[in-house]
Amino acid sequence: MPSRPELTRPDDAAIAAAMSHALTALAALIQALGDGEHTLSLVAGRTDGTFVRTRAGLSVGTAPLHLAVLDKDDFCALRTLLVFALEGSTVRTAVLVATTATEPHPRACGWAIRGGWLHPMNTAELQQAVIPCPGVSAVQREAYTAPALPQPPGVDEESPRG
Repeated sequence: MPSRPELTRPDDAAIAAAMSHALTALAALIQALGDGEHTLSLVAGRTDGTFVRTRAGLSVGTAPLHLAVLDKDDFCALRTLLVFALEGSTVRTAVLVATTATEPHPRACGWAIRGGWLHPMNTAELQQAVIPCPGVSAVQREAYTAPALPQPPGVDEESPRG
């Protein structure tokens, strides 16, 4: 039985830069999503061929101003996976989908993570990413094109990582 390739630990400087970018991305994402109850779902395909997924719920409001993380452990896991997806040496592909609770159907948008940043997915790409597996019941979501998030300095879009 062939063994899986081992993941090589990124260096500390790469992790620190990715952590900074992750915090910037999350702040921009929360601002772009605006008021509401949001679920952030992140799926990453690692370089060893495995997939990792996590999700976290947020409540955002501006009158009065508030941000509530619904489960701190879930948010920490999402932030950690986002750091490694942005850093890119151990993740070959990743998608982040934000679903906002609205009536009559939740709304969803998504970003592909490549080159160290989150790039908006159009509705067709998003529909492909959120199609449930056959036989699995899932909530129908209204897909919309994700807003572009301001890219911080130092993100190398030409990087082979991500």
